[in-house]
Amino acid sequence: MDDAELAKIRQARLEQLKAASAGAGAKGGLSSGGGGGSGGQEQAQQQRQQQEEARQSMLNQILEPEAADRLGRIRLVKEQRATEVENRLLMLAQSGQLRQKVTEVQLKELLNAVADKKEEEKIVVSRRKGWEDDDDDDLLDL
Repeated sequence: MDDAELAKIRQARLEQLKAASAGAGAKGGLSSGGGGGSGGQEQAQQQRQQQEEARQSMLNQILEPEAADRLGRIRLVKEQRATEVENRLLMLAQSGQLRQKVTEVQLKELLNAVADKKEEEKIVVSRRKGWEDDDDDDLLDL
């Protein structure tokens, strides 16, 4: 990834943060005005949409088309996992750890890493089989 792409990503993130802080200030102004409840909801919805567009723009800059397609298919099945991978990719891009666009193979590796992490968090309940209770045997000797 070259410096121009990183600059675009940083600029998009900066605009996203500015929009978030401006939206929070505007919400306070509307609620103290006493009657703009639906306007605040519309503004919040518009802000979320702008953030999502900025996010997609950054992802398009750091993912090759095949990797973006795979991530889109994963989103259809497991939206939470796709979001986790996207967050990790964006974090890597913002920290400057991505040197080039992410390929489909690299995306698979990242997905496997996220899947392995999830498997470690599973709770396994093992039950004792055949623990003996002599009281039940008495009922069978009728």
